[in-house]
Amino acid sequence: MNSKIKVGIVGATGYTGVELLRLLSSHPNIEITTVTSRSESGKAVSDYFPSLRGIYDLTFQSPEHAGLEKCDIVFFATPNGIAMNDAPRLLEKGIRIVDLSADFRIQDISTWEHWYKMKHANPDIVPQAVYGLSELNRDTITSAQIVANPGCYPTCVSLPLLPLLKEGRLKPHMPLIADCKSGVSGAGRKANTGSLLCEAGDNFKAYGITGHRHQPEIRQTIATLQPGIAEHFIFVPHLTPMIRGMHATLYLHLEEGCNPEAVLREFYRDSPFVDIMPAGSTPETRSVRGANLCRISIQKSSSDNVWIALSVIDNLVKGAAGQAVQNMNIMFGFDEKLGLIQTPLLP
Repeated sequence: MNSKIKVGIVGATGYTGVELLRLLSSHPNIEITTVTSRSESGKAVSDYFPSLRGIYDLTFQSPEHAGLEKCDIVFFATPNGIAMNDAPRLLEKGIRIVDLSADFRIQDISTWEHWYKMKHANPDIVPQAVYGLSELNRDTITSAQIVANPGCYPTCVSLPLLPLLKEGRLKPHMPLIADCKSGVSGAGRKANTGSLLCEAGDNFKAYGITGHRHQPEIRQTIATLQPGIAEHFIFVPHLTPMIRGMHATLYLHLEEGCNPEAVLREFYRDSPFVDIMPAGSTPETRSVRGANLCRISIQKSSSDNVWIALSVIDNLVKGAAGQAVQNMNIMFGFDEKLGLIQTPLLP
């Protein structure tokens, strides 16, 4: 493409919104033309986010007056329930969408309504939404009009599983356990007692044990790739005293003779944002902080045919805004790495 594509961001005042602004600031093929916020309408982006001073000369607009219809693509970094109402009018105008909320992730509407406790406003659009796990659905993302960006836990859990599920290497009728940890930013920027420093600092706890909204999303991917496994999937998330970062420990029962490291290496051979680490490695959350990376290692446990996969991402980048930019690149035929070559922050 000769000219830059015009980008709009709806709901740009949250953590995923500011991450989109940060990442897209270095993208050579796009121009952010509008950012929306009802609560901050009229306020300069650089005043609201001091980290963006000198980067953007933009003002938050109300969605009704933001000129979204002039964009080539719109990112929804909004709470659940917003994109499903606003998407149809944009799609009718040929504007492509990447939705970072959960509105279009789950294909079964009754399942979605059960977990998200609301009626879906536009269920007819859901079948055309492509699930935006970039490394799984590159080919269909290319032509997608609307991409449902995956959740952070589903990204961290699914990436180690994809190659093994596609080859049918997991034993049926055996438990598949995902023991996951997330930083506090995964809860978003809204006021929440559990996210206060005095509550989350020096503390560690499990939550959502009887059911978490990301569980059916992960099960959907598993069921698509290898039948008979999803119903044995067990998912327990934990909140850790980190700002950002996510870690998944997966306990896998694999078929005899499977070499999972070799399977993963071959599958991700041409995937710039998935790093299969050497045998015996233990990936750390700080090794991906601020970057669109998933680092994975896998090793055999002391039990026969039980393997332990370790996966880390930055929940705000590969788990949200970074994967959204990656999907935009795929949709428009750009180099997948554009805007996403950030070295992780250390310390």
